[in-house]
Amino acid sequence: MSEAMPAWPVQDAKARFSELLDVCVAEGPQLVTKRGQETAVLVPIDEWRRLRRDARPSLKQLLLSDQARFDDLVPERGQARSRTVEAID
Repeated sequence: MSEAMPAWPVQDAKARFSELLDVCVAEGPQLVTKRGQETAVLVPIDEWRRLRRDARPSLKQLLLSDQARFDDLVPERGQARSRTVEAID
């Protein structure tokens, strides 16, 4: 992934942030490195929203998945707490 993405050393990213932002919007994600290590990626907001949306399963996907968790919906026998009724004055 980092091969196709331009890398910006953190010093350059800080000094030229406006340029970094413009390049990101025009060309796509930009990699920021710190001491030669890949540290962060600046992505356009539309791509960020798409990634977040695609990463979150829909209710339909959750209900149809093999990993749906129904066991947690009903407490084990004897473990449920009963409600107390408060007197109304």
